[in-house]
Amino acid sequence: MTSISTMESASAGGAARRRAVLIMLCLVQFMLNLDDNVVSVALPTVRDDLGFGTAGLAWVVNGYILAFGGFLLLFGRVADLLGRRRIFLCGVALFGVASVLCALAQEPWQLVAGRFIQGTGAAMASPAALALLTLLYPGARERAKAIGVWGATAAVGATSGLVISGALTGFASWRWIFLINVPVVVVVSVLLPRSVAESRSSRRTRIDLPGAVLITGAPVLLVYGLLRAAETGWGEVGSTVAMIAAALLAVAFVAVQKRTDDPLVPLSFLAYRPRAVANAATLLFSAAFYAMAFLLMLHIQTVLGYEPFTAGLAYLPFGAGILAGMWVSGRAVKRLGARSAIVIGLLISAAGLLLMSGIDGHDAYASGVLPALLVTSLGCGMTLPALAVTALTGTTEENAGIGSAVLTSVQQLGGAVGLAVLVTLATRRDDELGDSIHDQQAASEAFSYALTIAAALVTLAAILIATMLRDHRSAP
Repeated sequence: MTSISTMESASAGGAARRRAVLIMLCLVQFMLNLDDNVVSVALPTVRDDLGFGTAGLAWVVNGYILAFGGFLLLFGRVADLLGRRRIFLCGVALFGVASVLCALAQEPWQLVAGRFIQGTGAAMASPAALALLTLLYPGARERAKAIGVWGATAAVGATSGLVISGALTGFASWRWIFLINVPVVVVVSVLLPRSVAESRSSRRTRIDLPGAVLITGAPVLLVYGLLRAAETGWGEVGSTVAMIAAALLAVAFVAVQKRTDDPLVPLSFLAYRPRAVANAATLLFSAAFYAMAFLLMLHIQTVLGYEPFTAGLAYLPFGAGILAGMWVSGRAVKRLGARSAIVIGLLISAAGLLLMSGIDGHDAYASGVLPALLVTSLGCGMTLPALAVTALTGTTEENAGIGSAVLTSVQQLGGAVGLAVLVTLATRRDDELGDSIHDQQAASEAFSYALTIAAALVTLAAILIATMLRDHRSAP
């Protein structure tokens, strides 16, 4: 009797500890995703305060997500080798220091540099955190639930970032959007080491530094070339050279991965079809949605005339729609299978983006902005968890870090490139129309053009999933 009671007590204690760790990991994920979008509402104010140009302003977002996505693969491997808890805590600390540097920035380059450092800290913390979570819940059903909570936290963080940014920018200063990270950093740094044990891969390998340089350099050069083209026009020598160099680095990365004994991304890891297809669809999906968030926040402030706080509140239903979509997603996967659930979610997302592309300066919030937000977010919520679970199919303790790093890296780099491409297309379209029609009408048509292309990218992702992913049903 005593033995049974002791076992039950130990089991309850273990469950409580896992919940505590999950809460802390989700708190950090909330913070990291908040900083993906926290600057969006503040962008017009930051532009005026520090003197950014339109294309240069994109670097405030892309500086973060390029470093985040570019270093994820490296630090996913480092976390596997040196210890996930150690790398996680180092990343959280670096993120906190960089947040303070961003808050103190006086020049554009200082803010962009701070955002790059923030992204590096996030790249250390995020894959290690997801690896810890994956190992904390080894069972398929429990893991799916934990990843669902993780995804919901990320969605709430992304949406809350806009509301928090709007409130702080409108009533205090945009600098406070970075300083609010500091308490989270302190709490997690103190409590997590007491709650989770260190874990690392038993297989000792070398770290592929050439691969890390190439996979980081390629998207940075590509984004630089695209954003330079937004300012100088297509065909300008500097932008063309940068994009060609990016392509060469990408080819070199694949060649290095084939030849090295310990590649940063073992090509065999992506040879498993569900992972490869899910990551490819994630790339297209992220390209569309990162650009959408950036363009929509500029559009509703500069064209619709919303104040920062109002703009943040206007975006709030997006988070509710994502949570509703995630609730629907779990049930859709069980009844229809992963492939069908993802395709439906992607098509709903594409429909929402097309609806959003029609928003112009004469639309009221309730009849124009709100329906587009709700439809788009519902599809987004249906898509995200099913794609994530599919992309992490078959990961083990040996490759949990690299699996989560590949997924998050694809999300971030896809978002950075998509943002650069669609901002460039919108800027060039605005410039072409600006001489012949009213400025606000030109801005609306450029916004519509970019969002229509975003809808096409999401539709392409749906076609990819429908034709390349084998369907399977969840265990009852």
